[in-house]
Amino acid sequence: MGSGGREHALAWKLAQSPKLTKLFAAPGNPGIAEHAELVDLDPADHRATVDFCVANAVELVVIGPEAPLVGGLSDALRTMAIPVFGPNRIPAQLEGSKGFTKDLCARVGIPTARYVRASDRLAALSALDDFSLPVVIKADGLAAGKGVVIAETHEEARQAVEEMFEGSFGTAGSAVVIEEFLRGEEASFFALTDGETVLPFGSAQDHKRVGDGDTGPNTGGMGAYSPASILTPELEERAMAEIVRPTIRALAEQGTPYSGILYAGLMLTADGPKLIEYNARFGDPECQVLMMRLESDLLELMLATAHGRPAEAEPPRFSRDAALTVVMAATGYPGTPEKGGRIARLDAAAAKGATIFHAGTALSGGELIANGGRVLTVTARGRSVAEARDAAYAAVEAVEFPSGFYRSDIGWRELGRSSSRLAGQEQPVG
Repeated sequence: MGSGGREHALAWKLAQSPKLTKLFAAPGNPGIAEHAELVDLDPADHRATVDFCVANAVELVVIGPEAPLVGGLSDALRTMAIPVFGPNRIPAQLEGSKGFTKDLCARVGIPTARYVRASDRLAALSALDDFSLPVVIKADGLAAGKGVVIAETHEEARQAVEEMFEGSFGTAGSAVVIEEFLRGEEASFFALTDGETVLPFGSAQDHKRVGDGDTGPNTGGMGAYSPASILTPELEERAMAEIVRPTIRALAEQGTPYSGILYAGLMLTADGPKLIEYNARFGDPECQVLMMRLESDLLELMLATAHGRPAEAEPPRFSRDAALTVVMAATGYPGTPEKGGRIARLDAAAAKGATIFHAGTALSGGELIANGGRVLTVTARGRSVAEARDAAYAAVEAVEFPSGFYRSDIGWRELGRSSSRLAGQEQPVG
């Protein structure tokens, strides 16, 4: 279920499984059509989705985006005994409501930023006085990765609160969460769980800002790489022990077990990892780099999770290679993107050693055109992040997309660390 770059990457990987007999995608996109039969289904239409699955004897439904999960599609499918990879509506509130997650963290003692949850404008404006600058203001609900403002001044903070309650993020801003600003470096950590067993599922680092050097407004993500070396094995185990496992345990104890992939956005502070946010599904574009590195059978892992038997499956196994993806977006993104731009020479790009996942494309008169904000995610593997970066950007430059743009510095933090390590190795001793 879904139509973006994440879903293309999942379809691409699922299609490689020897266990697969038939793959449908609803609604899909032109790239996904290379791996699956496209079906005209709206993920918000639970009845139509259930009827299709029953009529076609579907044995597993993989829900890609967050809105159907928060909307309860998993519940509707499980009610009809249709196996699902993805959490039910209540545990999906880990993503659907920032306040839900922060309250759970406070109750269980999970390390996260100090916060105030406010459901009206005056309470939110009053709460701002309790925070130093910069301060983080988040729309409580789903906002497609854009409902977060890091305010550097009191005026910016007040304006963010006013705009959220005035509807700039729709119903997502009917309540807000105000947080202290955490200092450190962000990393994305993933875990596979059936609500009891929890297995680590790799790391990545996303690039949220629209411009080079992490400038400009937040987006859904302009690129990513995996693995994130800054999330060391020791820090990963702390994240599992102090953040992920207590969350899964708390949800199970309240009778709403979480099943699927859990994405923890972490801030690696001087005091250790702290939770920034949860997502109830694979990140986008982190999913693309994870799928490029995954050597295990994805279908087997998803089936085992959906049937409550992940401990019986082979643990997720990833290549030692790095992977990096560059998002090609339409001019105007993350505001109002310019749709209809012609896209060509994808074969030439693929010949450079990259895999191109479609994120927001459509066919018009036999030509591929832009049909969204993030349009393509150009992804490559290499023995290092630098090698993967070079292959990805060589492919990006081969794509013909005049009305598109992209960041030219994906992976810059990791490349800087690699350069520092090499410089250190070259220093004379003694």
